[in-house]
Amino acid sequence: MPEFLELHSKTSKLLRAAADAAVQRHGLRLGQDHLLAALWAEDGRTPGEIAAAVNVTTPAVTKLATRLAEAGLLERRPDAHDNRLVRLWLTPAGRALQKPIEAERQALEDRITATLTKTERAQLIKVLTKIQQELLSDLA
Repeated sequence: MPEFLELHSKTSKLLRAAADAAVQRHGLRLGQDHLLAALWAEDGRTPGEIAAAVNVTTPAVTKLATRLAEAGLLERRPDAHDNRLVRLWLTPAGRALQKPIEAERQALEDRITATLTKTERAQLIKVLTKIQQELLSDLA
């Protein structure tokens, strides 16, 4: 396996495990926090809009939304103009998770980049963004 791919794969697995542990402290699983974050940014989105925003499939959002609705963190409501559409809305409990989850994510990011200089951190973000853009262009 090429060096970059192996290192990235191992790092991604470790990072996912750490991020999952961070959100589990608040009763969530990894992925659920991304759906909630999309609603924190703009409440009342459709599952399709959220799927596009977080780069997953609409069925994946629907499945996550079902679990979050069962947990009392969001609710489904029909669209006011198109009865075929459903919109997802945060409940007060879903809104209340924003600050603690964002704090967990920031603390994790701070911890894993603590040994990097400001320049190294900026370079890392720049390089990962370029890689992401290249992969996204393959999908277009």
